[in-house]
Amino acid sequence: MNPANPCPCGSGRAYEACCGRYHGGIRASTAEALMRSRYSAYVLKLSDYLRDTWHSGTRPAMLDLERDDAKWCGLEIRQISGGSEMDQNGEIEFVARWLSSDGRCGALHERSRFVREAGHWLYVDGELLPSAVSKVGRNDPCPCGSGKKYKQCCGR
Repeated sequence: MNPANPCPCGSGRAYEACCGRYHGGIRASTAEALMRSRYSAYVLKLSDYLRDTWHSGTRPAMLDLERDDAKWCGLEIRQISGGSEMDQNGEIEFVARWLSSDGRCGALHERSRFVREAGHWLYVDGELLPSAVSKVGRNDPCPCGSGKKYKQCCGR
């Protein structure tokens, strides 16, 4: 990814000034920063980063992102509880939108739990909340929220 491109997490900042620095080794100072950087890591298929920021008690033995055909196309933070530089725990409710290679769209709606250990934020686990899967037509609005038609945006 070009470091000057907008960050996949939707912060509006350049990747290098946002999640790129966390992917490069700087530790996230808040649960929200970690959550956004983990979303960007899924977009960029950075499985090592995801494993390194997952709590050892809940981390999966393997994480194969190469088989995932979903195109992550938007992150919406809905609610944040705790997770500041002064907290030891935090929860974040978010919706991550995706498109599959066959045109199905959907959303991962989750309430994630984070904990800070030895000064580092870690993802613990998440509670999945109801979300929908549907088929996007070529002339439908793109689910990524760009305002363009699907065929002019993520459907390319």
